[in-house]
Amino acid sequence: MGIGLEVRNLRAGYGQVEVLHTINLTVQPGELVTVIGPNGAGKSTLLRTISSLIRPVAGEVLLDGKRLDTLAADLVVRAGLVHVPEGRRIFSRLTVVENLEMGAYTRGDAIQADLQQVFELFPILKERSSQRAGTLSGGEQQMLAIGRALLSRPRILVLDEPSMGLAPLIVQNIFQIIERIRSQGVMVLLVEQNALQALHLADRGYVLENGQIVLEGSAQELLASEAVRQSYLGESLAR
Repeated sequence: MGIGLEVRNLRAGYGQVEVLHTINLTVQPGELVTVIGPNGAGKSTLLRTISSLIRPVAGEVLLDGKRLDTLAADLVVRAGLVHVPEGRRIFSRLTVVENLEMGAYTRGDAIQADLQQVFELFPILKERSSQRAGTLSGGEQQMLAIGRALLSRPRILVLDEPSMGLAPLIVQNIFQIIERIRSQGVMVLLVEQNALQALHLADRGYVLENGQIVLEGSAQELLASEAVRQSYLGESLAR
């Protein structure tokens, strides 16, 4: 089955500004792992570095023992790590089905079965398949971004703030779908401002502050942590 994602002693940033300071984390096969922390902690920078959109200053990123940090971003996708960035980044002028087909650009085989699986996960996308993506609601666009990523047949799905800007009912639906994706054998690394929902969904979690991991543990351990409850879950949850 392989050994999953390993991030070892990762340092990265922009120009002379180092944002991430010696990050170590893992996502094991079958796991959903979340990274929580305040705005500006470096969460998006971490995901961008893991997916080779940013070159690290030091350290390694490995998937099933294979180095990813030395690869171009498109080769990282081919290796099995697919990043759904904050803000969806769909192709607004293309139709829904054309966007989904773009997710399969690294493949040379038939994609109809995978398209049907995405439509089963997101029935609304099937209804909207010939509609321009830019006319979809925010929740539908997020579903499209995740569906497009699934067309790459990821070994691990890296999600940056999938609930951002969405209504609570849509957020609940998105999180249920993420759980279904994990149950189908895809590892998930989730960055999410909604710490409570993320930890209820995850197996394990990391707390990132000022570019450093300051706390890690099982989701239940983090939910029970006084520091996490006060900083990220709200005082109403304090015992």
